[in-house]
Amino acid sequence: MRKIPLYSSSKPPGTAASRSSASVPQRDAARVHAFGRATRDSWRRYCERHEQLLTIAASALLALLIVSGYAAIRPAPRPLVQQDIDAAVLHTLENNVLPSPASKAYEAVRHSVVLVEGLSLAKDTETEADTVHGIGTGVVIVDKGIILTNLHVVHGFDRVRVTFADGLESEAVVTGTAPEHDLAVLQAKTIPDDLAAATLRSTQDLAMGDRVVAVGFPFGIGPSVSAGVVSGLRREYRSPEGKRLLTNLIQFDAAVNRGNSGGPLVTADGEVVGIVTAILNPSDEGVFIGIGFAVPIENAAAAVGISPF
Repeated sequence: MRKIPLYSSSKPPGTAASRSSASVPQRDAARVHAFGRATRDSWRRYCERHEQLLTIAASALLALLIVSGYAAIRPAPRPLVQQDIDAAVLHTLENNVLPSPASKAYEAVRHSVVLVEGLSLAKDTETEADTVHGIGTGVVIVDKGIILTNLHVVHGFDRVRVTFADGLESEAVVTGTAPEHDLAVLQAKTIPDDLAAATLRSTQDLAMGDRVVAVGFPFGIGPSVSAGVVSGLRREYRSPEGKRLLTNLIQFDAAVNRGNSGGPLVTADGEVVGIVTAILNPSDEGVFIGIGFAVPIENAAAAVGISPF
């Protein structure tokens, strides 16, 4: 009986099947390598496209780390105590010269104070110059050139001239009077471009002892500043001629003389509470001996016909 030969299904090494099995790991490794290279290339291209943004982000992260590290090692601040505040205030006072209340009050009102002159028409045709016969002070209360002064400063003169803080001179006309308060209202014909009106304040809360400042042109010298306090309220004063009795006056002791008439009486805050109108002197000298009077600003506003508040 013929023997049937038996053949093994396995193939000896070196056959095609064997070579195919051996090449699988190599292909996998190649694919992994290619994927890694593609990933690196993609990441490189991303970095190149967003280089500026990544630089900013890195810088911010670095700054955050630095700040966090500094905050971690910095000692906690010492609590602020009253002694520290006192020392700071004392240092400021020792090293800085603060303006006085009178200086601050004057600075607040000085641009609104004017020199008022009463003029008589020239009689000398050679000089053709009008003669100054009256000198006083005024204060601008409306920036359109409306000025308050005393009636006796401008009464009886042919012309009135005012000189503003910047040196501008202008003729002015009397537009209103209140003889019972010795007040006159002037309108300047020419005014500065930056004319400022004074700030007015009610006298309702004015008290004896409050600081006040008088600004004006005593004897034509000025502007001059003097400081004092409110000496009394609701005073009465009769003119030396006995022709007029003024009532509800503010009494003060800031030095004023002839030429101060019509000028502002100002608080330490720079607000006008009155119009200087008279001084009391039992002698015939007509100079200040410690008692001055001012018309409350409420009465002055009534002379203008407007409410100042």
